[in-house]
Amino acid sequence: MGAHGVGSKEMKRIHYAWIMAAVTFITLMGAAGFRATPSILIVPLQNEFGWNRAIISIAVSINLVLFGLTGPFAAALMDRFGLRVVTVGALITVSTGALLTTIMNSPWQLYLLWGVVVGLGTGCMASVLAATVAGRWFVQRRGLVLGALTAAGATGQLIFLPGLGWLAQNHGWRFAAVAVGVAALAVVPVVAIFVRNRPSDLGLRAYGATEADNVPLTTGSPIANAFRGLRLGMRSRDFWLLAGSFFICGASTNGLIGTHLIPASMDHGMAEVTAASLLAVIGVFDVIGTLASGYLTDRFDSRWLLFAYYGLRGLSLLLLPFVIGSAQFGLILFVVFYGLDWVATVPPTVQLARKTFGQQNFAIVYGWIFAAHQLGAASIAFAAGAARTFFGDYQIAFMSSGLLCLFAAGLVLRIARPRPGRVERPEPAGPEAPAYS
Repeated sequence: MGAHGVGSKEMKRIHYAWIMAAVTFITLMGAAGFRATPSILIVPLQNEFGWNRAIISIAVSINLVLFGLTGPFAAALMDRFGLRVVTVGALITVSTGALLTTIMNSPWQLYLLWGVVVGLGTGCMASVLAATVAGRWFVQRRGLVLGALTAAGATGQLIFLPGLGWLAQNHGWRFAAVAVGVAALAVVPVVAIFVRNRPSDLGLRAYGATEADNVPLTTGSPIANAFRGLRLGMRSRDFWLLAGSFFICGASTNGLIGTHLIPASMDHGMAEVTAASLLAVIGVFDVIGTLASGYLTDRFDSRWLLFAYYGLRGLSLLLLPFVIGSAQFGLILFVVFYGLDWVATVPPTVQLARKTFGQQNFAIVYGWIFAAHQLGAASIAFAAGAARTFFGDYQIAFMSSGLLCLFAAGLVLRIARPRPGRVERPEPAGPEAPAYS
């Protein structure tokens, strides 16, 4: 009876984990809008400065590389200095880069600001933040929460891209850049007030946990800790399979569609606002697909989920060159099926990383897997821009990415399945190695 009373009392209160999830959702939603903004700027910059798409795509590639490579170091910094400090610093960095963009007049300034500064800032608020918050604050509903936090990226696209496209089209691209800078600063007070590092900071257990969080505090250099996580991952074949498939994931999402769908649509006569809205509609279906993926990840083998997601994406991309310019029904079909698994791959990939490398280690190891994702994105962002410059269209880029996705579907089935009742926990890199979560 006493236990029942305690349980009833607990149910009446909102666990602080849900507040953390809500604030993280808002932050990641903004980060997605900030990172996706260069796709709005490609055509306006081309028109104003005369830079071709290959030149502009270099900045996008730098942004995507740093967006990914920052991940494991951001995870180590979060361990060392806390979520709040790192996230506030990242938001201020993004705002600075976006606002300074308005006075640039040469490609190297574009590379420095949208490439380096905004790339570093958004990289600290990327998938690693979602994985860290879900891993620390949730035991029950972890997959569902991770799916929701991942879907924040699609929601950011849905909210930001049509509005930014309208600003760029009607008032100039500088107004869009200013809007990004102001939006980043607006999130800073929310993060500063509500974000906490761990449940134990408030005397709580993670949501659904039966015992208190006893992970020791991380000490030592965040840079050294990040590279120890890399060494730990590189000893595992599954790390290479996860990183390889995620490389293809990035190439077929952020790098290709996220960067080039808008200019590709404009090549076929769409207005910029309409093209941005098309990408935003993909975001609507992405929210549905990613939430469903989080739910399914809690219940089914993540390897088979990834097989289905990569296969569906590959077929969608193979269809795209034949429907983007003419067949309206075919384009709607692409938007629906591609949108459903835009980032649906994230929850099962994080789940596999956590089961393979253990709760203490997976955040930084996953950071390196996510870095591979962004290296793939950066590669295709530049390659697709170069293909458009030299061949006059994006067909070869769309078709190649579709075939790569089908290859990834085969890769993920080779990932080892943990034995029932046993979570794999590789030994740390050495006696001095810290706990990484």
